[in-house]
Amino acid sequence: MMRERELQKLRSVARDCLAKHLYSSAIFFADKLVTAGSGLAQDVYLQAQALYQGRQHRRALHLLRTHRLLSAHPRFRYLAAKCLEETKEWEECLAVLGDCEIDEHGNYQMNEDQEVEYCDQDGEDREINIAAALCLLRGRAFEALENRSRALRWYKAALKVDPYCYEAFEHLIDNHMLSSDEEAHLLSSLKFDSQDRWLSLLYSCQSKKYGQVSLIESKLAELEREPHETQLEEQAGCSLKDNTDVLACRADLFYHRGEFQLCYEVTKSLLEKDPYHLKSMPLHLGAALELGRKNELFLRAHNLVQEYPQKAIAWFAVGCYYYCIRQFDHARRYFCKATSLDVSFAPAWLGFGNAYAAQDESDQAMAAYRTAARLFAGCHLPALCIGMEYLRTNNLNLAQQARPKPFFMQARSICPTDPLVYNELGVMAFRNKDYEGAARWLRKSLSFVPPRLTDAWEPTVVNLAHTLRKLKLYTEAITMYEKALALSPRGASTCAALGFTYHLQGNTGIAIEYYHKALGLKPDDTFTAEMLTVALISASDQALLDTRNFPF
Repeated sequence: MMRERELQKLRSVARDCLAKHLYSSAIFFADKLVTAGSGLAQDVYLQAQALYQGRQHRRALHLLRTHRLLSAHPRFRYLAAKCLEETKEWEECLAVLGDCEIDEHGNYQMNEDQEVEYCDQDGEDREINIAAALCLLRGRAFEALENRSRALRWYKAALKVDPYCYEAFEHLIDNHMLSSDEEAHLLSSLKFDSQDRWLSLLYSCQSKKYGQVSLIESKLAELEREPHETQLEEQAGCSLKDNTDVLACRADLFYHRGEFQLCYEVTKSLLEKDPYHLKSMPLHLGAALELGRKNELFLRAHNLVQEYPQKAIAWFAVGCYYYCIRQFDHARRYFCKATSLDVSFAPAWLGFGNAYAAQDESDQAMAAYRTAARLFAGCHLPALCIGMEYLRTNNLNLAQQARPKPFFMQARSICPTDPLVYNELGVMAFRNKDYEGAARWLRKSLSFVPPRLTDAWEPTVVNLAHTLRKLKLYTEAITMYEKALALSPRGASTCAALGFTYHLQGNTGIAIEYYHKALGLKPDDTFTAEMLTVALISASDQALLDTRNFPF
């Protein structure tokens, strides 16, 4: 038998090998340690950790079971369950984790043995509560088994046990498991320490942002503020200025406000600083797609496929490039590949549906959107896209009579502050000739848009102008058309509509000017050409009438 001094030396060597990622060496020394030390629980755990890190998952599980340690302490049970997670044996993983309860408030009921591992959170050595890790692993197992309702409960329980369990928060946010109201309620229920305000702020900034523009901006400003700039104890306490996650939050805010150029600039600078910050990559690709930056999309896609061929984001980038150059067959093929690699990657499902819709393949587009709606219950975009597809194919009855509620109303109930939802409600009312209702929805849409309008909101302004023209409110309609032209000066259809409105008012001369401008931008517009002819005839008739009445 080895002396205690020699055993301690072996423990130190094995731990150092793990720290240096020398897993074979760690396994070798830990194995000798277990044999020489008569199988002490701490030594068995060290060997099991080495086996797990060395990807010998079944051997690690066998070791823990052989020494009957699964019921000795939560950390042994957790490591055994992690081994089963790696081998995708989800049912057995849940069996090893054991039966536990969540009360009606979503709080996890900890046992006494689990509380042993709950370290002093006010001390310098802050550790994640083992109970939170157990809840997280249960959530992952239920999500893999497609029991998303139970997965949701366990992720929420993990966060409530320990707000530092970021992976649980990441699953809830990235997989769109909660609506915006549910996210806000969950964050308000978390018990952050006073010195953890920065974490509370960052969680808030990473959640859904519709209708919270000024609030999110103030929180981002607080996160970026230097400590000497404020004397208030409740402030963030540390500056996260130029932190990549904070920059990604700001880019996300710009994207949801329709400020794609600003979003693109922020994500580009972020990726220059950290080229492998994959969390910001969907935002960067989305902004580049909106701006038509096909060269940027090509280069990003090429690099991502080289670096991460097994990640969904790489093939999503390829799909975005082909979508940008309007090769929709190729786009949907790569979006499909992205969804096969990661079924929970929401942007790929939406891109998949959009690529089908761009080719008028409505049934396949609907299938993709419905799958997204099932997988991402907290995301309003799939229901919104389904409603938009029904509008595009002129199926107004299906768009309005869906059960349990119409698709646009479903989207509204999930995210009641997205301007695009109200724009589509306004379009549907317009199609139904309910012009007063359309005007009401479109005005509400613009009320949720930041005061500094960008060209992304030009269609909504034009839609409202069309509606006002139908209501014969010509002066207001002209104001909205002019606002739309300020946002997008080369809008041929807007020029034609503005000319038509002046024509209806009887201002034939101004109408002719705008008809000419519209035809200069789009010479093959038959409607504008016909209306220009009518206006010219009307103007000549009026001129002839004026000449006849002139007293020579």
